[in-house]
Amino acid sequence: MSKPIKKIILILILITILPVVFFTSLQVTSLNNDEKIISDIYKNQLESILFSVNQYSEDLVNSWLKNIETVLSGNKTEADLKKEFKMFFNQTTAVKEIFISDSSFSDQLTVKNINKVPELYSQNEGMLKIANDNRTLLNRLYKYYNSGFQKIEPLQSSNQNIQYLMFIFEGKKFCIAGIDKGIFIRQNLSSKIQGIAKDQFMAVVYDSVTNSKIYENETADLNRIQQREKIWLIPGYKLGILLKGRTIEGLVNERLYTNLISIVGLLLLMIVVGWYGYRNIKKEIELAQIKSDFVSNVSHELRTPLALISMFAETLEMNRVKSEVKKQEYYGIISHESNRLSRIVNSILSFSQIEAGKKKYNFAEVNLNDVVSKIFETYNYHLANKGFAFRFEPSNDLPEVKGDGEAISEAVINLIDNAVKYSGENKQVFVRTKNENGFIVIEVEDRGIGISKPDQQKIFDKFYRASKGLVHNTKGTGLGLTLVKHIVDAHKGKIELQSETGKGSSFRLLFPIKNL
Repeated sequence: MSKPIKKIILILILITILPVVFFTSLQVTSLNNDEKIISDIYKNQLESILFSVNQYSEDLVNSWLKNIETVLSGNKTEADLKKEFKMFFNQTTAVKEIFISDSSFSDQLTVKNINKVPELYSQNEGMLKIANDNRTLLNRLYKYYNSGFQKIEPLQSSNQNIQYLMFIFEGKKFCIAGIDKGIFIRQNLSSKIQGIAKDQFMAVVYDSVTNSKIYENETADLNRIQQREKIWLIPGYKLGILLKGRTIEGLVNERLYTNLISIVGLLLLMIVVGWYGYRNIKKEIELAQIKSDFVSNVSHELRTPLALISMFAETLEMNRVKSEVKKQEYYGIISHESNRLSRIVNSILSFSQIEAGKKKYNFAEVNLNDVVSKIFETYNYHLANKGFAFRFEPSNDLPEVKGDGEAISEAVINLIDNAVKYSGENKQVFVRTKNENGFIVIEVEDRGIGISKPDQQKIFDKFYRASKGLVHNTKGTGLGLTLVKHIVDAHKGKIELQSETGKGSSFRLLFPIKNL
């Protein structure tokens, strides 16, 4: 019966959810397309801005190159060179050092900017080493120059504050200029960046290694940068740019996200409602099935003792048994089955009272050793005849607890019955009492088939019985452990279970020593 209903519920859920899922997918696809179009537009726009800044920086350095060529042109004395370089350094404070040499490194000149005062040197081992380290690049620059293309190339250096640039001029000579990165950005590029950014963009130049900011036209968060590009002449620095305020992209995304959130929220609500309905229907079906199984099991449980009582009573009534020993055996069977029948009926009545909220307990001072001892005396002979090793291991000097002796006895009997039912071939049952951490413990242990981990979470539910193996094949009402739990809860105690499949189970009932 459950399978068709599950199919119906599944079909209803699919009919409800599929349109929402389809529309959601459509919106997501639309969002992705819109994002791509707008992203491409912004990317092209921002890349154009970044390109213009880089192009400006290159044009600026090219103008410096022309000035240096002008200063070095003609036959000038050292005094003339100092004078003209002083004027150059006054105008270009970012340039800190200039090294000029021919390709053979035989004709060298170094000019250093020391507080805008030029100092001239004929030898510079540091610059010579830089030139040697970049010999391949130098040769390539000569090829470019001979082809009519004058190119400026940045060089790698251990000096974090100075960026060295190499270029060719006058056909045979080359120049390495050392510029102060920070001054170059803040004094030479900032005006260009500010002019491009205006009130529409936030721009920031930062060190790509340390993420430290060198310049920004407004306070900007590096994590929000929409587009970033290396500064051509200072590869270690990056220029990042982002639009101010709410962008078209943001507005489109906001609308789409609002729609998506609404759709997803509706979808989740429908899923929750559908799942809630499914679970309730499933629960009702399972409960109906469990109740059906319960009626079947109870009928079997009642039929068996009734049949045995009727059979042996009829045999005795017809005087077919002549031996007194046999008669006593039959009387014992009738008595045992009557007690079994009584326990089944009492369990059902107790459960009915619990369900109706009418179950009452008579609390009094009770010694749990006495309670368990009486149960042991009642069951010992019967279990011994069944081949069980049944042992009671009492703890000495147990304090009394406040409880209902009959109810506790019923709980222990239910545990013993379960231990007997599910012992399998290893017929051993142990009952112990202990005094532990403010609780009196009654432990019932068997070495039987054990309880699987999934079943351990459910065995105290009403009517629940495991669906596999000996547990399922052994008849029962499925109420025993439910009653045990209710009794322990009424005494404000606890139940502990340790079990492993194939190795047995141990149920521990813990009753508080302090008055309830």
